[in-house]
Amino acid sequence: MSLAAPFRPARISSAGRSAVVAAMAFFTVVDLFATQAILPMLAAAYGVAPSAMGMAVNACTLGMAVAGLATALFSRRIDRRNGVVASLVLLAVPTALLALAPDLTSFAVLRIAQGLCMSTAFALTLAWLGERGGMGQASAFAAYITGNVASNLVGRLVAATVTDGFGLAGNFAFFAALNLAGAALAWAAMRGAPPPASGPPVPLARRVRQLSTVPLLSGFAVGFCILFAFIGVFTYVNFVLVRPPLSLGMMSVGFVYFVFLPSIILTPLAGIAAGRWGVRSALWAGLGVAALGLVPLLSSDLVTVLLGMVLVGAGTFFAQATATGFVSRAAADRGAASGVYLAAYFSGGLAGSAVLGQAFDRFGWPASVLGVGLSLAAAAVLGFNLRTASAKNKIRQGG
Repeated sequence: MSLAAPFRPARISSAGRSAVVAAMAFFTVVDLFATQAILPMLAAAYGVAPSAMGMAVNACTLGMAVAGLATALFSRRIDRRNGVVASLVLLAVPTALLALAPDLTSFAVLRIAQGLCMSTAFALTLAWLGERGGMGQASAFAAYITGNVASNLVGRLVAATVTDGFGLAGNFAFFAALNLAGAALAWAAMRGAPPPASGPPVPLARRVRQLSTVPLLSGFAVGFCILFAFIGVFTYVNFVLVRPPLSLGMMSVGFVYFVFLPSIILTPLAGIAAGRWGVRSALWAGLGVAALGLVPLLSSDLVTVLLGMVLVGAGTFFAQATATGFVSRAAADRGAASGVYLAAYFSGGLAGSAVLGQAFDRFGWPASVLGVGLSLAAAAVLGFNLRTASAKNKIRQGG
């Protein structure tokens, strides 16, 4: 197979290719949210308030935003396969060092370093998916987001289980091994990937015009709002779960994250839904499901709270898969667009952690849930601008 040929394993079915893409996403971002499952234990270990520990754990989103912008600027020069593999190998270093972090500042810096590595691998893989042939792009992006969902479920469950049995140090050592496994998978799966698009450098002003159309800017902002809402729920609900009246133990909190199981089933349908209903309708469906979960989150009954978590998780992941696919398909420079989208998306996570963490500390869980609702509403309004054909036409005019 020529190195310039797209990745089409002859003996692997469409379902098999989807599984490979999902596994790549799983190993790329498994560190991102797994640590949230052990937030109460970390807060106790460092002797800090929930908002302070939440900010430190979610500091990785700052690194992911920065790396997203850097990838947007330099993606044309980075070999997809080598870049992803190198990022995941380097990711194992700060992951392992988290076991030795002496204070909260060191912990946050290492989380930022993790974010830099994860985002680079994430953005380059999204660009690779947009550039390769074979499986339909919408399905490919949905499969990648499905792997992201699986990392939320399995990562949190594993983190809670390993920490309960082997402590915090054992947990981070285990996840460093997962990082290296992801690098090995990327090396094997991306064999024969096409090189980055060649040609003369595109002037910065032109690239900015290409990325500054109303549809793309709205897509970036939707990503910001989605992770703002997701972080607001799935960071601080951990403290709700371990406090009275729910009073769950660490292992029980880990099993709570089976609430992501429906998301694994539903997220792959986002590509189909966007194709049949249109991007906006698919996005609104996801956001609507998430909004239905907000009131149950305020209940003192565990089953009702879990139902709310199921709805918020399924809805936000469905909306994220829709928005991610839209941005990459609508952009002329997929690598740059994916990088900017990730920068916006993870900036939303950092903002959600900070703003909703303060709301949680000062006014309680209902205030955080209210902030989540406002973010979902903003994403729904921005969704009016997500029109693929319009985006392409405006990009051509800008280019």
